[in-house]
Amino acid sequence: MASPGRSDLGEVAPEIKASERRTAVAIGDLEWRDMDADDSERSRLQEMLSLLGLETYQAQKLSLPDSLQISSESMKNWAPQAPKDLPWNFLRKLQALNAEARNTTMVLDVPPDARPAEKESQMEEEIIYWDAADDIAADIYSFSELPTPDTPVNPLDLLCALLLSSDSFLQQEIVQKMSLCQFALPLVLPDSENHYHTFLLWALRGVMRTWWAQPPRGVGSLREDSAVLSRAPAFAFVRMEVSSNSKSQLLNAVLSAGHRPRDCFWHRDLNVGTNPREIADGLVEVSWFLPSGREDLDVFPEPMAFLNLRGDIGSHWLQFKLLTEVSSAVFILTDNISKKEYKLLSSMKGSATKYYFILSPYRGKRNTNLRFLNRLIPVLKMDHSHVLVKVSSTDSVGFVRRVRSIVAHVARSPCRRLSVEEMAHAARRLGLRVDEDCEECQRAKDRMERITRKIKDSDAYRRDELRLQGEPWRKAAQVEKELCQAQWAGDPPDKGRAELRHRLLELRAQQNGHEPTWGVQEFVAGISGPSLGEKQYFLRWMEWGLARVAPPRPRQPPETIVTLRAKHCGVVDLSELLWPEPLGVEDFLREMGQFYEAESCLVEAGRLPAGQRRFAHFPGLALELLLLGLPLELIDGSTLSTPLRWVTGLLKELHIRLERRSRLVVLSVLGVPGTGKSTLLNTMFGLRFATGQGCGPRGAFMQLVTVAESFSPDLGCDHILVIDSGGLIGGALATAGERFELEASLATLLMGLSNVTVVSLAETRDVPPAILHAFLRLEKTGHMPNYQFVYQNLHDVCAPGPRPRDRRQLPDLPGDASRSAAQMEKQGGGIRTLADLAFCDPEKQHVWHIPGLWHGIPPMAAVSLGYSEAIFELKRCLLENIRNGLSNQNKNIQQLIELVRRL
Repeated sequence: MASPGRSDLGEVAPEIKASERRTAVAIGDLEWRDMDADDSERSRLQEMLSLLGLETYQAQKLSLPDSLQISSESMKNWAPQAPKDLPWNFLRKLQALNAEARNTTMVLDVPPDARPAEKESQMEEEIIYWDAADDIAADIYSFSELPTPDTPVNPLDLLCALLLSSDSFLQQEIVQKMSLCQFALPLVLPDSENHYHTFLLWALRGVMRTWWAQPPRGVGSLREDSAVLSRAPAFAFVRMEVSSNSKSQLLNAVLSAGHRPRDCFWHRDLNVGTNPREIADGLVEVSWFLPSGREDLDVFPEPMAFLNLRGDIGSHWLQFKLLTEVSSAVFILTDNISKKEYKLLSSMKGSATKYYFILSPYRGKRNTNLRFLNRLIPVLKMDHSHVLVKVSSTDSVGFVRRVRSIVAHVARSPCRRLSVEEMAHAARRLGLRVDEDCEECQRAKDRMERITRKIKDSDAYRRDELRLQGEPWRKAAQVEKELCQAQWAGDPPDKGRAELRHRLLELRAQQNGHEPTWGVQEFVAGISGPSLGEKQYFLRWMEWGLARVAPPRPRQPPETIVTLRAKHCGVVDLSELLWPEPLGVEDFLREMGQFYEAESCLVEAGRLPAGQRRFAHFPGLALELLLLGLPLELIDGSTLSTPLRWVTGLLKELHIRLERRSRLVVLSVLGVPGTGKSTLLNTMFGLRFATGQGCGPRGAFMQLVTVAESFSPDLGCDHILVIDSGGLIGGALATAGERFELEASLATLLMGLSNVTVVSLAETRDVPPAILHAFLRLEKTGHMPNYQFVYQNLHDVCAPGPRPRDRRQLPDLPGDASRSAAQMEKQGGGIRTLADLAFCDPEKQHVWHIPGLWHGIPPMAAVSLGYSEAIFELKRCLLENIRNGLSNQNKNIQQLIELVRRL
């Protein structure tokens, strides 16, 4: 890095006008606090938890199901009226990926006669912003009064209090949603109450990052990896005592390509007041820059991690020490260097980390700063270019450009590059607690590794270890379809049907003759343990572990909808996109389902005594996973058929488990792959359906959403069973014959089970023919669900070039397909649009237009506020329709079981 071009440090440190001195609150680590401060911190944390209504969640932590319940507040766009409302308001907005989740508005409900006369004309709203007092410290000799119900709470305190009150899985959900909103993520969580700080490795484990990787030579490509496992140079920004410059503002400017910085790290200029942090000092946040492949947007050519320590390094020496061990460079912002800080920094001698100072010195302190800097230069291996001065007259754009050039220079040089997982090793050495080190988590991880270690090739593993699937299940499914068609045709029993039954029993007997392989037995053991927490850890570990094993070999080069439509002159059956389906937890559950199916079939036929059953408990194990939030397969994506006995067994177990609270509303979402179905459901209800075009399983999956008991009488149901059609409806044309009939039958099945159906469309005027066919079938039966058509303005993720524009220009499905579908149901005429459907009432609101998901260009784009608000309005409408009885009659689980059998 070039020198500033001055002969000595004295010439690069001009005197500036003195301003009012602000002193940091000394909420310190063990090395720096005495017993009186200790007691004070304990009381402040407890008072903050009490103020927010979170003290009851210290022994029994707040869980993910607690935060996802449907209540009367789910239908209101309400503002909290008291501090106890703030945690729930934050969780609700975060679930909806609301870009304003970090802004919490508290409307104080004060009786008019209790207001002072002089304040009657003032607004009743108190606006609370995250990090309202970024880098602004309170007086060291007096602690500020804790917020009362009438005063704002610093939102960083809210985040820390909520994370301290949540279990590991809710923490993970909070961090994952914050990541989608492009918020800075918590990396080290301070806890002065229990004398330890927690490195949040597990909480970050679920965050995925996508970026454009451009090698020095060759063609770039889109890459996706876990934020915990990918390596990148890290740059830490910290404050020493007092700084007139805001770290967060500087970080935001460095990360942003445009003239208007993104507010990834929240700072003091975003609010109407400054509220001191009470418990959040010592928090370390992390955010990443990720290149998109566009030169006009990429301020760096490769991924970079940026770390931000809240509070003064002297009071949080342990966190600062960690940052110096994991970062490629540390930027220290300060107005003045004192003797105490000089001694602390002198202890860093021999560190491989590069150090940079950003000064804004007070008048009269110039000589002191120079004296200490000259002593630190040989200790920290700096030169004069490592000292930057920023005062009010400094050109901000030029200063940001200079900081970026330093970061890029360090990254180009040989420097430290660590993953978050490797950072956790340094945290352990320093004595920080790592959230992933609990026994349950480690036992679950060990079991996962024993299973995945044996998986070298996904296709080979399916063939050799998951033996009941593949060809045996396809043959049995085909025979069952033929048998079912013969029964519903009303033909008298004949030799042909007897032959089909015999073939089915033979196939099931062959399946039942197999023993579960070692991998399946280990999986069953992992979900059978008595510890609920260990089951949850095991499921998450399996999801991540299976995602990282060798993927199956593609059966054809992966292609996008855009390129395929161009190749096929605008007409393509999207169901035939043969992307390599990854090995997942659903494969192991399918195997369990086939063992149960085969055994049940033989018991029903009298071939196997009921007392000799070995797999009768499998539906109960799978149900536990459904109640833990795992999507379960309703229609098998490998054979495009329903394992009837398995699904019936699951629903029977659900009926037993829910007992008196078994009233259900079934909500399904249909559409071709890539139309944002799963993202819509996940945003609406906080669910975990697989997202991403061509990367998820093809089957239809279901999840259960609980309705709060207090709201059940009003809504008219106890639970909502949500079904995602996945990749089942591919858009096959009526001329495709058997494929079209199969898709139409599957669409009819899903809609026939449903009280409410949402059809997700990607900016085309025509409804997919199979779905239109299902509507026409159901109209004749009189079983028509409440329906909503959702047009989504889709944008592809972060590939260079004009892909979003191409996506908007996709041609419509041909009208001949719709006419053919209508003719198959004896409905004459050309039915092309929603208005042509006899049951579509133009006076009622059935059609929604949802804005694009992203605000900006991925991967640095956040979810747009318009998308979040539109999804909330859709959710409110669906719940209103359920409450007002506009959907089909609500079902209990026994009725649903019978409906599954009939359909």
